[in-house]
Amino acid sequence: MAFTRKRQREQQLQLYSRERFSLLLLNLEEYYFEQHTAHHIQHKGSQKERKIRGSLKICSKSVIFEPDAISQPIIKIPLRDCIKIGKHGENEANRHFAKTVSGAISLIFSQVYFIKEHNIVAPYKIERGMMEYVFELDVSGKVEDVVETLLQLHRASCLDKLGDQTAMITAILQSRLARTSFDKNRFQSVSEKLHMECKAEMVTPLVTNPGHACVTDTTLYFQPLNGYPKPVVQIMLQDIRRIYKRRHGLMPLGLEVFCTEDDLCSDIYLKFYERQDRDDLYFYIATYLEHHVPERTAEGYTLQWQRGLLSNYQYLLHLNSLADRSCSDLSQYPVFPWVISDYSSSELDLSNPETFRDLSKPVGALNQERLERLLTRYQEMPEPRFMYGSHYSSPGYVLFYLVRIAPEYMLCLQNGRFDNADRMFNSIAETWKNCLDGATDFKELIPEFYGDDVSFLVNSLKLDLGKRQGGQLVNDVELPPWARSPEDFLQKSRAALESEHVSEHLHEWIDLVFGYKQQGRDAVGAHNVFHPLTYEGGVDLNSIEDPDEKVAMLTQILEFGQTPRQLFVTPHPRRITPKFKSLSQPSSYNASTADSPVSPGEESFEDLTEESRTLAWSNIARLEPQEQHRIHKEAVTGIAVSRNGSSIFTTSQDSTLKMFSKESRMLQRSISFSNMALSSCLLLPGDATVISSSWDNNIYFYSIAFGRRQDTLMGHDDAVSKICWHDNRLYSASWDSTVKVWSGVPAEMPCARKQHFELLAELEHDVSVDTISLNAAGTLLASGTKEGTVTIWDLTTATLLHQIPCHEGTVGDSAFSPDSRHVLSTGADSHLNVIDVQTGMLISSLTADEPQRCFLWDGNSVVSGSQSGELLVWDLLGGRVSKRIQGHAGAVTCMWMNEQCSNVITGGEDRQIMFWKLQY
Repeated sequence: MAFTRKRQREQQLQLYSRERFSLLLLNLEEYYFEQHTAHHIQHKGSQKERKIRGSLKICSKSVIFEPDAISQPIIKIPLRDCIKIGKHGENEANRHFAKTVSGAISLIFSQVYFIKEHNIVAPYKIERGMMEYVFELDVSGKVEDVVETLLQLHRASCLDKLGDQTAMITAILQSRLARTSFDKNRFQSVSEKLHMECKAEMVTPLVTNPGHACVTDTTLYFQPLNGYPKPVVQIMLQDIRRIYKRRHGLMPLGLEVFCTEDDLCSDIYLKFYERQDRDDLYFYIATYLEHHVPERTAEGYTLQWQRGLLSNYQYLLHLNSLADRSCSDLSQYPVFPWVISDYSSSELDLSNPETFRDLSKPVGALNQERLERLLTRYQEMPEPRFMYGSHYSSPGYVLFYLVRIAPEYMLCLQNGRFDNADRMFNSIAETWKNCLDGATDFKELIPEFYGDDVSFLVNSLKLDLGKRQGGQLVNDVELPPWARSPEDFLQKSRAALESEHVSEHLHEWIDLVFGYKQQGRDAVGAHNVFHPLTYEGGVDLNSIEDPDEKVAMLTQILEFGQTPRQLFVTPHPRRITPKFKSLSQPSSYNASTADSPVSPGEESFEDLTEESRTLAWSNIARLEPQEQHRIHKEAVTGIAVSRNGSSIFTTSQDSTLKMFSKESRMLQRSISFSNMALSSCLLLPGDATVISSSWDNNIYFYSIAFGRRQDTLMGHDDAVSKICWHDNRLYSASWDSTVKVWSGVPAEMPCARKQHFELLAELEHDVSVDTISLNAAGTLLASGTKEGTVTIWDLTTATLLHQIPCHEGTVGDSAFSPDSRHVLSTGADSHLNVIDVQTGMLISSLTADEPQRCFLWDGNSVVSGSQSGELLVWDLLGGRVSKRIQGHAGAVTCMWMNEQCSNVITGGEDRQIMFWKLQY
């Protein structure tokens, strides 16, 4: 699982350096600066004198000596415990010895740790008392510099206030970074171009490693200041699949890079000292990465999960990643729910609801008696109040579960000790019981419980984790009776997570952890209130001037645990299955027509019988191309056809409106209103006037009879993207973030120049509006924006009904179903989304292999025009593409269908219009 893979990668790097030493031997928030080849001289000046060769590591709070021989323990001397540091032989007493030991450093101290003797991971051994160790450097000329560095770091360690210590060490670190830069000899090619270099730290669980990050036109590099665990880490930009801006220590300073699509384990996690550096590096990677995959939104994954394209497990992984959870940061490790509550039965019955935990409640609220005690304390508590004194996810809880595969992390977190044997992760059932009954235990689970790696449940390293009060050794985790083996336990746990019951209720847990019940009144009502410091924005570290308070606050934040970044501010939708019965069953629509602008009884196609219309759409896959004509110099943007079908009007990005005769197959007119692109067109009832919208902010009215422009409506402050007409009302969408509703008719004579339009309503949006559509009755309008939001408006009152952020990128097209009950939208993210008009709920999402630029639909089937030029026929009930029809040489940009649903005209980026006909 995630942590196992992370640890394996670190071990591979460690093999590169052939060291037993790791950064986990340092204290939390400690830095490793430099290393020197040296000898530890034992029993100096006596006949038993012995030299042990190894490496002397200079760290910000300690001196560590790693012997080459693994039978010898690693020595760690805290600088705060040092009494004297100097060049050996400087005083009179040691003058004789100084003649025989050149380049030696003497440390006199009161406490020393012995670690990993015989390379065995075990609690640190401590020796106390006055001692002197002498280390002889191979390069004697460096002794004075090393002594000076140690004395400087010793002064920092001995300062009374922790904040002063941190400030002095930070100054030393920044000074070292300022004196160095990235070694450009490490570039893979001499032709690489450097785009950016900055100071940063590489983040791994519990520790960070300072150095220099840089990005070229081909590669992302990180060079550790200390050269550990390797001289340089490099990632080819073409291999990167995902990059995320991260919150580290509640500060927006992190950047995580993935070379895989779905793995929770990243390839590198960097923390920057300046937010601008982080943002700039992110920009350069995104800019110069040819195969870069943009960051995805939570809603984008929600659509896939609802539709069944993502499992519950995969969806939770994605939500964790989007909420700043990372296996590189134990204070923000991915969090998963307990879903099973039965750990005593011999068989696990996933068809029984009693088998499962109540996902609508946080762990702390599952036991009513305990909750009542906590609420009593909460009511009596002064502000800021919180219900739970501990979090559901913290470094300690993560390592509680993972101690058997990550013992060194536990030793690092707990100052060289394992936890008490009776408090270890001994039993699944005991742990669950304590989460239900314990006064301060409210922890959730981690992804490993639903993965396929059982190593965290088995003491395969044969660690000595102590004895329990009953005398039994802490060994493998005790499993529930229904699990025959660790593998069986994980398989059944995963089956429970993916079960129908959990699928129906998982959205309730998401509301608590990632959603609207995470904070505010809804959190109080859900009994889901944790300490303020655990929330994003709970404290502004930059506003704290006292260094001691700031360090203490940061330490508390990192060790106590952090609440995920909030992803949803409204109730999370339930998971749905690919059933669209409501689309074809009007009787299922139980909304009151008196309370809604939707008019189910109105017919969209008044001149047709339902049978003929149904027949046409049931054979829509038999659509075949008849002829094509290139009549424009740029992409076609709009199509309008006279009622008798003889004249086709088209607009284009070449700024022209053209009139094409179907009978003679010849271009009859070409009209240019300005030098800007035209975006859409429509014919007014009576076929006397064509209206065109333009990127020059205007709407033009062209008289077919008089052959000239008869009116201009200057109604917007930016390009007009789409127009619609219904019952003497004009609806115009614009990049100025508005949709405007106009009443009136254009001048009947070309000489009339009076403005005949009255602005009835202005529907304001946050961003550019790229498309609009009306329902058959003209009572509803759906708008789509460049940021992927579909908004449904009640035109009878000019009010917003629903706003649904359901696309990643621009909404390309939208349309109501004939019965006005649903809206279908397509977007640049290749999704086709179906929205329920009455509730605003996204009821399904289908994914194409490329963006669908435009479409036609009858509520059950869809004909869409794709980016590549194909026409795709979709079966919404089956959730699949039933046919692909080759069409244009470029993207299909607009479509028109006659009332009989038997003829289709399409326009494309290849500058052509194509005529299609049903063959049945």
